[in-house]
Amino acid sequence: MSSHHEREVGITAAVITVSTTRRKEDDISGKTAQELFSAAEIPVTLYRIVQDQDEVIQDVLDEALSVANCIVFTGGTGLTPDDRTIEAVAPSFEKVMDGFGEVFRQKSVAEIGSAVILSRATAGVIGGRAVFCIPGSTKAVKLALQEIIIPQIRHIISHASPR
Repeated sequence: MSSHHEREVGITAAVITVSTTRRKEDDISGKTAQELFSAAEIPVTLYRIVQDQDEVIQDVLDEALSVANCIVFTGGTGLTPDDRTIEAVAPSFEKVMDGFGEVFRQKSVAEIGSAVILSRATAGVIGGRAVFCIPGSTKAVKLALQEIIIPQIRHIISHASPR
């Protein structure tokens, strides 16, 4: 779609790291996401590190929805039993952006080959806000933000938010 479909919208971001082991001091992926948003002149209004527990993830999702219209969860998207981000977030999606996961996996093949089938990266819309769930590796964060989310977020929000 051409950019003439975009409305002038302000973008604010939330970055949420889901991990049982990361702390602010060693959350390189969370810091990278914040830096990339900042470089794109998108203010980060919320940053949290939370445990891989459905209720905790849902609580921070609610908090993020109140202060940002672009919410990025990093981590907790794998196949291990304690990876709970998708299970906690996806039921709240009003609309699913299937193309996000498809493009993310397509772009990831060059870096990780057929292991890309383990990726459950997904995105959706909740209340006119875009929510992205991506793997917690720094490479995945850079790929998702630089090549997909930041270039498309104004277009996404201009369509998803109430007019």
